[in-house]
Amino acid sequence: MSIPNPSSTASAPQAQTAQPAHILVVDDEPDLRTLYELTLLREGYKVDAAGSVAEAMQHLTAERFDAVITDMRLPDGLGMEILQRIQNDQRSERCVVMTAYGSAENAVEALKAGAFDYLTKPVDLKQFRAVVASAVQQHASPVKVVRTAASIDTGASKSAVVAASGLAALARLVGDSEPMRIVKSRIAKVARGMAPVLVRGESGTGKELVARAVHACSQRSDGPFVAVNCGAIPENLLEAEFFGARKGSYTGSSQDRDGYFQAARGGTLFLDEIGDLPIAMQSKLLRAIQERNVRPIGSTQEDAVDVRIVSATHKDLHAEVLASRFRQDLFYRLNVIEIAVPALRERREDLPALCTALLERIAHEAGMPVPTLSADVLRRLALHPLNGNVRELENLLHRAVALNDGDELHLDLMGSDSGLASLAAIAAVANSTMVDTTATSRAANMTDLHDVPIGSNQTTAALQEAAKPAPPAVPSDLQTYLDQQEREILVRALHESGFNRTAAAARLGLSLRQIRYRIARLGIATPNGDDGHGVTIDE
Repeated sequence: MSIPNPSSTASAPQAQTAQPAHILVVDDEPDLRTLYELTLLREGYKVDAAGSVAEAMQHLTAERFDAVITDMRLPDGLGMEILQRIQNDQRSERCVVMTAYGSAENAVEALKAGAFDYLTKPVDLKQFRAVVASAVQQHASPVKVVRTAASIDTGASKSAVVAASGLAALARLVGDSEPMRIVKSRIAKVARGMAPVLVRGESGTGKELVARAVHACSQRSDGPFVAVNCGAIPENLLEAEFFGARKGSYTGSSQDRDGYFQAARGGTLFLDEIGDLPIAMQSKLLRAIQERNVRPIGSTQEDAVDVRIVSATHKDLHAEVLASRFRQDLFYRLNVIEIAVPALRERREDLPALCTALLERIAHEAGMPVPTLSADVLRRLALHPLNGNVRELENLLHRAVALNDGDELHLDLMGSDSGLASLAAIAAVANSTMVDTTATSRAANMTDLHDVPIGSNQTTAALQEAAKPAPPAVPSDLQTYLDQQEREILVRALHESGFNRTAAAARLGLSLRQIRYRIARLGIATPNGDDGHGVTIDE
C-alpha cells in the first residue's frame, strides 16, 4: 500500500527539492505496517508495503528501493529470504530486519548475512526513524527538506568527502603485504553496515587505527569517534562513565553529565581492551547494546542512543568465555564481524615502509629533517624479534633519533624488551648441555644476509627463515622442565609487580589463592628470605 504524501507539494518558490528516498516495509500485522508507513510518510519518504515474502519479492522485481525494512517472521517464510535475494542479486538496497525481543541470535545472523541494521520489537519509533535515516543517508534526502543550491552541492559532495576520509584512514595503516591487504579489504566491506566489529590482535599492532579506519570509511565518518580504554576505568566509576549520571546522583555530582554512549551519538563507540571489563559491567553493556537505550545513574528515564560498536582486545575471548571471565552472550553480540590484525613478524616485508612513515612523523614532531635509514639498520631490525610489534618499532626509532649524532641512525637494540628476551634465550642455549645443531647453520645463514640486496625477494625469504626460532630440545624430565618454566614466569611477575601477589596474580590471570599455592609449591624465595611456605610479601 502506498499513501500519497500531502506535503510533497509544499515547496518554496525557486527552491529545489530532492527525490524522496523510497522504502519498502514488510510486516504481516496490518496495524503495525500502517504505523510504520505513517511514521515514514511524516518524515517525507515514499513508502511501499508488503505483508508476505512473496509480495515483497514482487515489489523487488518491479522496482528499486533505497531501503527495505522487514519483519523476521512472515506467514510464508522468513525475512532472511528477502535479505538473501538482495545480496544474491547484488542490489543496492540496505536491509533493516525487525526481530522479536530476546531473539538476539536472529539479529546476529541477519547482520552476518549482510543486513545493515536491526530493530527489536516492540519497536521504539524514535529509534525506528533514526535507523531508517541512517540507512538512506547516502541516498536522496526526504522530500520535505528544502535545499538551496549550496546545500545541494554539499550533499552531492558528501560521498566524496567520506571516500577521501576513508582513504586517508586506510593510508595510515602502512603496508602492502598480503595480510595488510586483507585487513584493508575487510575494513572497506564492514564499514558499510552497522554490524558490531571485533578487532583482534596482539598489543602494539594498531587495533585503534583499524577501528578509526572502520569509522572513517563508514557513513558515520562525520559523527564522533569516542575511544574508551575499558581497563583504565576504576570499577566503581564504570557505570557513570558509560551511561552518564544526573545531578546529585552521587557525592560530588554537581551537574548532569553524559556518558560515552551519549557522547558517541551518531558516530562510533570504540571499546578498547573489552576483555578487561568486569563481569558485572558486561551484563549492563550487553543490555545497552541490545536495547540501544541507556539509563544514567539517578534517572528514571532511559536515553535512546544511536551508536555503532567497535571493540578490540589482545586476549583470546574464546578462552575467556570458557574460563567464565567473559559473558558468552556479550561475546557473540560483539563478535558479529571480526578483523584480525597481523603481528609485525607476520608482515616483515612492510618494515621499510613502516620505518619511513614512523621516521617522517617523529622528525615532523621534533621539527628536524628526516634522518636516513641505512640498509644495515634495516637488516638488524628485520632480524630483531619485535615482540612489541609496531609500538616497539616506534620506540626503537624514537630512541635512535634521540641518540643520533650524525647523518645515519644507530639502533640501541639492547634497551628493548625483546632484545633482553633474545639475550636470555642466547644465555639459555649457551648453558644448555643439549646443543641444537640447527642453530649453528641458522646463524651462518644470518651472516650471509649482508651479501644480499635489502629489497630483493631473496632477502625477505632469507630474513623470514633466519628469524624462525630453533625448535627446543625435548626435555628428559617433563615435569621438572614445566616447573622450572612456571617458576621463572612467577618470579618475573612478582618482581615486576614489586612482590605484590594480588597484582601478580591479576597479571597472570590467577586468583590470589592460586598464586599462593604455586609460590609455596615451587619454593619461591621472598625478599626477606622465606622459602615460600611462610611468605610475608604484600598482598
